[in-house]
Amino acid sequence: MGILALIVINKAGGLIYNRTFGDGLNQLNTNDYLVLAGTFHGVHAITTRLSPLKGHQQQQQQQAALLAADNVPSRPDLPAGLEVLESENFRLQCFNTLTGTKFLLFTDNLQANVDVAMRKVYDLYADFVTKNPFYQLEMPIRCETFDRKLNSYIREINNAR
Repeated sequence: MGILALIVINKAGGLIYNRTFGDGLNQLNTNDYLVLAGTFHGVHAITTRLSPLKGHQQQQQQQAALLAADNVPSRPDLPAGLEVLESENFRLQCFNTLTGTKFLLFTDNLQANVDVAMRKVYDLYADFVTKNPFYQLEMPIRCETFDRKLNSYIREINNAR
């Protein structure tokens, strides 16, 4: 099938957008989507804190070397947390923006280039939602242009398979 569903979660863990694109997933009601968003947000926060210290120590050493070299510190990479969850029936890919908004893309296991698709979805969000003068950040997404462009893009990917 390809791409099955998209869920967008704000930085507080609230569901701000959900859309299914096929019959590959069981249909959930609105309350189930709200619970899913809150649960994923909590699990993502915990897995971010479980990030190994080895990487953190290496970053500190690299920053110390950069400061000694030219006195310009670089921004450290934030711990990523849960990025991919694979089951025998589907794959869940998470893209966490710098503002804390999380994009969850549900695909079948055979879907290739999920990161490219995720980037395009984020570009559509940036172009048609955040630039909409009537949209308030962290609120539910109600933008017809975004819906149309997203449906067109997902249909193109799903029909190419």
